[in-house]
This record gives sequence, structure tokens and C-alpha cells, in this order.
Amino acid sequence: MVMSAIEIVPISESALACVLTPPAELPKQQRLWAFADAVQALPETEEAVTGMNNLTVFVRPDTDLQAFSDGLCALWAQTGAGRGKQGRHVRIPVVYGGEFGEDLAEVAAFHQTSPEEIVRRHTEPVYTVFMMGFQPGFPYLGGLPETLHTPRRAVPRIKVPAGSVGIGGSQTGVYPFASPGGWQVIGRTDAPLFRLDADPPTLLAAGDTVEFVAERILL
Repeated sequence: MVMSAIEIVPISESALACVLTPPAELPKQQRLWAFADAVQALPETEEAVTGMNNLTVFVRPDTDLQAFSDGLCALWAQTGAGRGKQGRHVRIPVVYGGEFGEDLAEVAAFHQTSPEEIVRRHTEPVYTVFMMGFQPGFPYLGGLPETLHTPRRAVPRIKVPAGSVGIGGSQTGVYPFASPGGWQVIGRTDAPLFRLDADPPTLLAAGDTVEFVAERILL
């Protein structure tokens, strides 16, 4: 498999963005994780933060950004595909449809199928957590079948309940907290995605795999 080239651009006087061409795919993300570990070990690096198909590198004061950028390009070329993170497998129970998944019927209509088939398609894959973001504990999951890719809502909701399971474009995820949001909400889980009294406080981490389990389907 031919791995993507990386574009490295300054985004401030002390930070660089390392960006891969879309789409986001698991082999790319695995290579980014390995690259992030190598970058974090460099003496100039303050912090390396992995995103979806990108890495942001914050450097220490007085670092020559151009020289450091050139070094990152060389390091990327040397970075192997990586074995991926040794994450946990987490099963998340979901009640689909009804008041808990207000957009399930609309998603089914978009794909010209039944709500039950949408639930089958959503619970069939094993997903991988590509990154955490948006909210503490919010997982961006890779592996959503193309038959479930659904545009975000034209008008976002002012409040999406905590635990809502949604689809946004080519991704699926779970809202840890109530917040505004534009993803298509197809269900809800009681699983706590973030707890201050837990160690670690987030249920999921990059590299974990996730399986959704249908507890009920409300039509």
C-alpha cells in the first residue's frame, strides 16, 4: 500500500500542522500514531496532538521552525505504518429510534431502507477510535460503512442530549455531554463516556475498538 505524503505548514510562531490528504483511513491514522510518538520524543517538541488525518506539533521556544519542519519531513519518510495502538474493545449498548434517536427514520429514508436495516448496518462493524475531540470523551470513530454515510443536519440542534449516538458524514460518534450539534441522532446510550471520578476519566481512547449493541429499537 502506498502511504500518503505529508504537508507540514506553520500555524503560529510555535506550532506546525502536519496534514495528510483525505480521506481518513485506519492505516493512515496508525502511521500518524507512530509518527506522533516519534515526534514527541524530539527535544524540540513541547507537545504532539494527533487529530483526524493530521498532527499538530507545539515546539519549545527558540526552535528554528523551518529546520524543524524539514526534520519532520525526513522523520515521516522513515516512519513505518505502525502496528496501531493496543487498545481495549468496548461494547456500547444503544436504544435506537423513538425519542432517543429522533433522526433514525430520516436517515432510513435518505438511504431508502428501513430503520431496522439502519440499525443492523450500524451495529455490524467493529469501529476504531481514530481520535478524541470536540468534547472531553467524544470519540471520532472510523469504520462507518459507506451505506450509512449521511450528511449532517441542515439546521443543527441547540441541544443534543448526553449519550446521543450520531452520524455525521462518514463518521459516527457519541456525545458525552449535552451540547449543540448537527449530527444525525439515531440512538442513545447510558454508558458514561466521561467521568471525573474515573481513572482515566474517558471511557475510550485512540486505538480502542468499539462495537454498538442494540438494546431496543423504538419505531
